[in-house]
Amino acid sequence: MSFCMFLWHVCQAWTREEEIMAQKLVCAVAVATLTAGWAWAGETVQNPLTASATWEDLREDVLGDVALMSADGLLSMDAPYRAHDAATVPIQLKQTDPSTRIHAATVVVDENPAPVAGLFTFGEGMGTLDFELRVRVDQYSNVRVIAETADGFHMTGRYVKASGGCSAPATKDAAAALANMGQMKLKSFDSDVQMSMPRREAQIMIRHPNYSGLQRDQITQLFIPAHFIDHLEVWQGDEMLFSMEGGISISENPVFRFGYDDNGAEDLTVKATDTDGNSFEARLPKKVTS
Repeated sequence: MSFCMFLWHVCQAWTREEEIMAQKLVCAVAVATLTAGWAWAGETVQNPLTASATWEDLREDVLGDVALMSADGLLSMDAPYRAHDAATVPIQLKQTDPSTRIHAATVVVDENPAPVAGLFTFGEGMGTLDFELRVRVDQYSNVRVIAETADGFHMTGRYVKASGGCSAPATKDAAAALANMGQMKLKSFDSDVQMSMPRREAQIMIRHPNYSGLQRDQITQLFIPAHFIDHLEVWQGDEMLFSMEGGISISENPVFRFGYDDNGAEDLTVKATDTDGNSFEARLPKKVTS
């Protein structure tokens, strides 16, 4: 029997006046209970980060001995509360204060074997930051973003329910993945775009298995050695838009979607290296492809 029903039965033995007072009490308790339940449910989904002993252990290794401020009012991070695919969890960063320049951002997945997914450095051409990437999440974890500005470090993030992302099998067999490795594609999302347009949105896709070292060959069942893109640069003419120092937590076939200020260059140039010493480079026309 619920607490509210218990009160209801008790009040049947009271006088009419007492009963009216009891009914009011029952209603108040019910409303308070439901309201608390809704608030709790909302907090579970919306609360950016949960308490994490793991982060306390990681913090100094990731940041060193620096002050850490909240990113509220500067930057928001969006990610699915329950990921559809733990191997490709979308993370979106949106700057909410355009007056402050974000120089860099570190993406950390607390419970991953290699928690630092990537260190991103942003050029002035990125303008007000609007940036999306996909990461692997190995188990239920806080996913946090630490933004660097002229006045220090600011953190935001959220809790993501996902598991198995770092050991999930590759979508293609090793031979096919290696055969296409390094292929790149650019999508632009602006309709009726003009070369003089000041603000544009693009998505860069790179074919690479980004093996984490925790995946098994589906035939031999032996572990596939780690092999991933460790450095990436995206240039607009002679101006660098952003760079990445990456790790095993960046998803297979990395995808980066971003807004940038058009400087009039006809192409974007993408340069990348991987942990096997391979180098990839492509000049990608800005024309609309979607």
